[in-house]
Amino acid sequence: MKKILVSGKVEGIVLKSEKPINFLGTVDKKTGIISDENHDLYQKSLKDIVLVFPSGVGSSVGAYTIYSIKSNQAAPLAMICKKVDLTVATGCALANIPLITISDEEFSSIKNGMKISFDTEFNQIHYQ
Repeated sequence: MKKILVSGKVEGIVLKSEKPINFLGTVDKKTGIISDENHDLYQKSLKDIVLVFPSGVGSSVGAYTIYSIKSNQAAPLAMICKKVDLTVATGCALANIPLITISDEEFSSIKNGMKISFDTEFNQIHYQ
C-alpha cells in the first residue's frame, strides 16, 4: 500500500476505470451513476463498490459531489487511485470514504470484478 489518505477497513468488489473521473461533471449526485457517455464507466453505479481509477480531474466543487453521493447512500465503499488530487482527497475526507493511493504496478494488477479488502490500521491490502 502506497499511502493512506482516509483510513478505514473495507471489503468489496472492484469497479475499475482507466480514465480519470470528474466527479462534478460525470457522476449523478443522487444515484452515483456515471452519466458521461464518453467515460469508460458510462451508466455504471459507484454504489457499494471499491472504485479504482487513476485520478480525479476537474473543479474542486467535485468534492461536494462525493459528499452528496455518500449522503444519498450511492457512494463507493472506498476509492483507490494512482494519484490523488485535492478534489478526491477533500471529498473522501468529508464523506468519510476510505482512500488510498497505490503504485502503477499495483494499479495494473487490479481487474474489474476482483474482490479486494484492506485495513489501513494494519496497512494491509488483499486481492482475490
